[in-house]
Amino acid sequence: MAPVSTDSNAVLDLMARVSRPGKRVLIGIAGPPGSGKSTLAEDVVAELNAKAESESHAALLPMDGFHLDNEALSARGMLARKGAPETFDVAGLERLIRRVRDGGTDLHYPLFDRTLDRSLPDAGLLNAETPIVVIEGNYLLIDTPPWDRLSELFDATVFLAPSIETLEDRLIHRWLSFGFSLATATEKAHGNDLKNARLVLDNSRAADLLLSQETEAKN
Repeated sequence: MAPVSTDSNAVLDLMARVSRPGKRVLIGIAGPPGSGKSTLAEDVVAELNAKAESESHAALLPMDGFHLDNEALSARGMLARKGAPETFDVAGLERLIRRVRDGGTDLHYPLFDRTLDRSLPDAGLLNAETPIVVIEGNYLLIDTPPWDRLSELFDATVFLAPSIETLEDRLIHRWLSFGFSLATATEKAHGNDLKNARLVLDNSRAADLLLSQETEAKN
């Protein structure tokens, strides 16, 4: 296994401080698009499972599965803003997180397929015995209704906050990796992604752990 990053170690230390025997622990990792939250969350879960020598000791639950379908967004005139807070089923996400906290049963949850550009209902499965659940997404700490009900559901929270300049570079390169021209990639980054990034940076509640994630391009 690759060496554990400094940021991953910081998250693992935070989780160790809030863990309680016999109690499921929920960690929220939030940040703007391009901040590195997905990669960090994956690394943390992989490290926890490696240490426990079990693939079900920790699980990752991404917020992206709660994207509203393109058909629904088109009907509301919001397809161009896909990825903004109003284009997610936040009520469904809240219900799921509360059920995850309660535990006691296996839970199916939706996953987002980037190739199909749509959510796949019940594509993910959380085992009832999994003691640590890492939930990641852009808007988990947003301080505006109805998103503001989510932060209280986590045992600890992490926020990733690179500079806007770093995010701009990462987001343009993300679109370039999908085969778009530089002009189109720049337009996509500025037309939607960076609007959402500024919203997250300016309107998120303080987290238990703040990370800059300036050194590497992440998801």
